[in-house]
Amino acid sequence: MARKRLIIEMGMGIDQHGQEPTVAAARAVRNAIAHNALPGVWEVVGLSDPDQMIVEVKIAVPYPEQVREAEVLAVLPFGRKSLTVESGGMVVQGRAIASLDDKNDEMLIAIAAVTVLIETE
Repeated sequence: MARKRLIIEMGMGIDQHGQEPTVAAARAVRNAIAHNALPGVWEVVGLSDPDQMIVEVKIAVPYPEQVREAEVLAVLPFGRKSLTVESGGMVVQGRAIASLDDKNDEMLIAIAAVTVLIETE
């Protein structure tokens, strides 16, 4: 079977306090899918179950080795999910606030590309 792309959605996520790349990455995925509906999955492609979709997520974020995969993929409601994480995004100097458990002044910015594919014969 061949895979065909239906849509690529892009998003950005920021963790302003806490310095958690997983938080920034999950927010980027949520941002990417927040304003989309995929009726073509049923009406054009003919899938009977949304979990038949293949959903590939690619994230660029500072400190990629710290990203917790399951937490990022949990943002996606459906599909056979996979995640690729690479170094990227941005670190911006913010302001550490002790009551928010900041470790330092860093704000972490992640970018995401979420690709939805289907298998065809």
